Amino acid sequence: MPSFTMAFQPIVDIHERRIYGYEALVRGPEGQSASSVLSQINAENRYAFDQACRVKAIHHAAALGLDRKLSINFMPNAVYEPKACIRATLAAANEARFPLNLITFEITEDERIRDTKHLQRIITEYRNRGFRVALDDFGSEYAGLSSLSALDVDAIKLDIVLIKNIDRDQRQQTITLGMIKVCQDLKIDVVAEGVERPEELSILHAAGVRYVQGYLLARPAVNRLVSDGEIPYQHIQ
Repeated sequence: MPSFTMAFQPIVDIHERRIYGYEALVRGPEGQSASSVLSQINAENRYAFDQACRVKAIHHAAALGLDRKLSINFMPNAVYEPKACIRATLAAANEARFPLNLITFEITEDERIRDTKHLQRIITEYRNRGFRVALDDFGSEYAGLSSLSALDVDAIKLDIVLIKNIDRDQRQQTITLGMIKVCQDLKIDVVAEGVERPEELSILHAAGVRYVQGYLLARPAVNRLVSDGEIPYQHIQ
């Protein structure tokens, strides 16, 4: 299994103008890109890597004094049995004295989910334990309205393909705003990720999106937490 560390990128509450939480992102041991680590993941080490990421994210977050939401990615196809696969997470949280209700698991996968019913069992188990569950990369190739219909999640994260240049493409804007409206009607939180320009942020703010993540507001920081004072709130109109 590859060596790795964690970077933390803020998720900003643009209504309250404060950091809502942080997503834990894999980096190489010297801060190398996520791809340098993920390229070493295969069928044989997928489960061990998934478990190690959860444990390291929790311990790093606790050591840095994180007292807000912590988002951790997990690979649904690596989870063979929900109750068994959550044990290391529970043990890490207990050891680090990190509250379970601060943890959000983000369902992320670069391949199609093979068993939606199995994934819903995972989600149900996690939510029963006090975790929140989010559907990552919403609007990308594998995560769309069909997934939202089949899976009972607390939040979705709009993929960057829906966000990038949303102010310049009326068709893209109409589709994205429609997805946001559906989620709002279903009482599902919306996080817009990949926001890089003030114009994109303005469209999302006007649509009622509350949570934003992207280089415009903050880049991931390796082994540290970006503070509220570092967020350029002047971009929020």
